[in-house]
Amino acid sequence: MGSADQTSSATRKARIDEMRRAEQARERRNRFLVIGGSVIAVVALVAGGVFVVKAQSGDDDTAAADSKSSGKFVTGSDGVKTWKGTLGRTHVAKTVKYPTEPPVGGNHNQVWMNCNGDVYTKAIDNMNAVHSLEHGAVWVTYNSKASKADVDALAAKVKKTPYTLMSPDDAQADPIMLTAWGHQRTVTSASDANVDKFFAKFVQGEQTPEPGAACTGGLPQ
Repeated sequence: MGSADQTSSATRKARIDEMRRAEQARERRNRFLVIGGSVIAVVALVAGGVFVVKAQSGDDDTAAADSKSSGKFVTGSDGVKTWKGTLGRTHVAKTVKYPTEPPVGGNHNQVWMNCNGDVYTKAIDNMNAVHSLEHGAVWVTYNSKASKADVDALAAKVKKTPYTLMSPDDAQADPIMLTAWGHQRTVTSASDANVDKFFAKFVQGEQTPEPGAACTGGLPQ
């Protein structure tokens, strides 16, 4: 049994190390693209005198009244709630009203929250966090009922795990919740075995709409 656990742990560590290396490579490529894009933008502005006023179309703005999501949760035998229905994926500018708290998907802001093991001590915007979920991140949230020991332990776990983020959410019903795109569950504590199970299944899991998309280069708090 011990040998099997060690093998599983080694495999997971190798997977995380591989994701971290890939994320660092993507970050370097994105940096070059941003620099190149900036140069092109400056040239265009000088040549044509064109100023960008808005990054998104009016159609996107009008779609922002809600998340363009419909459906309901279905709870599996493992305690994980899965959204059965549709989840919008349009980038919008106005505030989105989500049917769940925390949201598990839907229309969202064009900028994601950094989710490379990022731990936020203040509440973050759901619209940015949903974009992180689209990239395959697991989002750990907690309210004021969660113990400091659990919060500290979960923060330590998140910091070691690429494609995760953590933040407080006083609007959620339970003390500790885990969320991925289209999936969510409550856990009893940081030591709950379901924490590791959720991470193993949903960090860059099969539910990811945009596998391999960056978790850096987004919005820090």
